[in-house]
Amino acid sequence: MFPYIPHTPEDEKHMLSIIGVEKIEDLFADIPPDIRLDRPLALEDSKSEWEVMKQFQALSKKNKHVHEYPCFIGAGAYDHWIPSIVNHLASRSEFVTAYTPYQPEVSQGTLQVIYEYQTMICQLTDMDVSNASLYDGASACAEAALMAANSKRRKKILVSKTVHPEVREVLATYMKYKEIELVEISETLGVTDIKLLEQEVDSQTAGVIIQNPNFFGNIENMEPIEKIVHKEKAFLIMHVDPISLGILKSPGDWGADIVVGEGQALGNPLQFGGPYLGFIAATSAFMRKMPGRIVGETVDVDGRRGFVLTLQTREQHIRREKATSNITSNQALNALRAVIYLSTLGPKGLRDVAKQSMEKAHYAFEKITQSGKYEPLFSQPFFKEFAIKCPISPKVIEKKLLEQGILGGYSLEKLGPNYENCLLLCVTEKRSKEEIDRLVEVMEGIV
Repeated sequence: MFPYIPHTPEDEKHMLSIIGVEKIEDLFADIPPDIRLDRPLALEDSKSEWEVMKQFQALSKKNKHVHEYPCFIGAGAYDHWIPSIVNHLASRSEFVTAYTPYQPEVSQGTLQVIYEYQTMICQLTDMDVSNASLYDGASACAEAALMAANSKRRKKILVSKTVHPEVREVLATYMKYKEIELVEISETLGVTDIKLLEQEVDSQTAGVIIQNPNFFGNIENMEPIEKIVHKEKAFLIMHVDPISLGILKSPGDWGADIVVGEGQALGNPLQFGGPYLGFIAATSAFMRKMPGRIVGETVDVDGRRGFVLTLQTREQHIRREKATSNITSNQALNALRAVIYLSTLGPKGLRDVAKQSMEKAHYAFEKITQSGKYEPLFSQPFFKEFAIKCPISPKVIEKKLLEQGILGGYSLEKLGPNYENCLLLCVTEKRSKEEIDRLVEVMEGIV
C-alpha cells in the first residue's frame, strides 16, 4: 500500500489562483465566523485501505446477527432462507436502468421486472391488479385505507387491534391528516372481536382492515368478517404474510377487495429493519385508484414482446394536488429480489417453505409448553408465530437466550398491561430440530 501524500503548498497556491481566491479561508466567507470550527478536526492519522477494512470488521463483530445465531424473532420481519441465486441475479446489469422508466426503449429490464412482479403478486393474492410495490407494508396498508375512503366517499376506517401495532401507528398518522375517523376493534382470545366489529360497521364505514395471520400469529375467522363488512357495502382490506399464502386460503377466495402486506420475507434479508417493500393488490375496480405505477405488456413495431408504463395517473407530477397519493417511487431492487425468489421457489417451493415453517412452529410450541412452566397465551390455530405466558419478564428471558447464542422472541409487554410477561416467538423453515430443542432446553433452564 502506498501512503497518502498530501499536496504541497505550491499545489494549494496554484489551485486557489485558478479559483480566484487568495487563501483557503476565502472559500468559506459566506459562513459567519462565530459558527466556524476554529481548531483542527479530531481525526486519527490517515490509514491504508486494509487498515480501514480491519477497523470496520472489528466494529461489525460487535453485532450479533442471524448468520451467527439462530433467530426466533418475528413480529413482522422474518429470517427465511434466501437462495444464493437471488443475490447473484439481482446484481446483474440488465436490471440496472433508469430510476424512473419513462422511456421504455431504454428501460426494458426495469419494466419487465415490474411486470413480472405485478403478475406474481396477483397470482399469490388472487387479485386482479397490483402496482409496482410501495415503500413498506405499513404505508401500503395506509394507502389501501385511503383508496377505500376515496372510492366510497366515506370517512370511517375500522382496523382490528390484531393488526401489527406499528402498522396501526402509521395508519393513524395518515388518517389524522386526511380527517378520516379511525376506529380500532379490540381482540378477544387473540383474534378480532367479531361482535364488536359488527357493532361498529355502519353505512359510514369505507373499509375494514384485518391481518391474517394476525400480529400474534393466529388465524382469523374470515368468513363471518367478510359477511359483516360487505353487508354494509364497505371494502374488506386484508393484511397478509405472503409466505402464508403458500398454504392458506387466498385473500381473493375470502372475498377481499384490497390486499396489502410486507414483502420482506420474499428474498430480502432483515438488514436492520429495511429497506423493505410493501405490496398492494386489488380488484379491477381499483385499477385507476392505486398509488404509483402499473406496467403493461405490448409489442414493438417488429412484433417483439415489450413492456411499457400503462398507468401512472396518481403521480404527483401529473395530478399534483388532486392526486389520491403522491407516492411515485417503488422499491425496485427489493421487488426484483421478490420476483427472483418467487421464480426460484415456484408454487411448490413456496408451499414447502410455508408448511415447514408451520410444522416447526407447532413443534416448538408443543415442546415449550409441555412442562407447564410456559403457558399458551391463546388457544387459536396459528401459522409460524405463537404467544406464550412466562413466569418471569420476557426481557430477562431474551437476555439469557442471547447469552446462550440465541436470538429469542419479541416482548409483548410494550402492547400494554394485558400482555405482561408475554413473549411472541417465531419459527421459520431455517430452524433445525436441534436449534429448536436447544431453545427449549435453555428456556427450561432459565426458570
